[in-house]
Amino acid sequence: MFIDDLRSALPLLLVKPLLALPDTTPLAACDLVPTQATGERRRAAAQAPAVSPRAKVQPLHLTPRHDGLDPVARRSLAIVVVLLHALAGWALLQVREVREAVVEAAPIMVSLLAPVRPNEPVKPQPAPPQPLLKPQPSQPVVRPTNLLAAAPQLSQPTDFVAARAEPIEALPVPASSSVPTTLSTPPAPAATSVEPPAAKKIAPNALRYLIEPRVNVPLLSRRLGESGMVHLRIVVDAKGNLKEASVKKSSGFERLDKQALEDIRSARFVAHMENGQALQVESIAVLSYELER
Repeated sequence: MFIDDLRSALPLLLVKPLLALPDTTPLAACDLVPTQATGERRRAAAQAPAVSPRAKVQPLHLTPRHDGLDPVARRSLAIVVVLLHALAGWALLQVREVREAVVEAAPIMVSLLAPVRPNEPVKPQPAPPQPLLKPQPSQPVVRPTNLLAAAPQLSQPTDFVAARAEPIEALPVPASSSVPTTLSTPPAPAATSVEPPAAKKIAPNALRYLIEPRVNVPLLSRRLGESGMVHLRIVVDAKGNLKEASVKKSSGFERLDKQALEDIRSARFVAHMENGQALQVESIAVLSYELER
């Protein structure tokens, strides 16, 4: 509601200063120059008989109004006034009290209720009349007579004789022939282990290398001056691969013996053939670890 009043009053506030401005528009020619009707009146007055000077009417001289403002200045002044009023209205809306008043309050629901009638006091209802009790005639009091009841005589208990139970003869139970039954399980067949054929022993010169072993003298053995020949017992399978290796005769130095076992594993052999069949053979391989002088 406050917003609607403010909006309706704002145009009046803006237009009222414009109406109060002085009118600086130049007067029309009709205001400065006498009209044709005025000229006719003057000619008629000249032809009329002369009258006293007092009755002579003085001509009306109209002068234009000047306030010193040109149209551009007046227009600029009007724009400034409008802007000032708009700024004043905006500043008014920034006030907290005005802004809170602008917020429309929630509508209040009013419902007309019938007036509550005061509770009328409840009239106490009269209690119903109780029936009158007729007096009952008094009955004579009968005194109780002592009655002696004869005690019943208890008969003596008779001895109870239980009948003797006749012995029951035990029926002969035929002896059952217990024959031990022994289940004979067949013996498990012995596991047949197929042992590979024994390696055939061949002379060391019959052993041929496909790839000779790399003989490397350990650096520490060179510094210590260790040297010698190591005899190794080796087993070569039918494909020419080394299967087993062990020291047959030591060189006298454990370091050289371990090196010989490592070097022989880098060798590959030619499969030993007899009658067109490859055989697994056993032989002696000799590795020499001599220091170069």
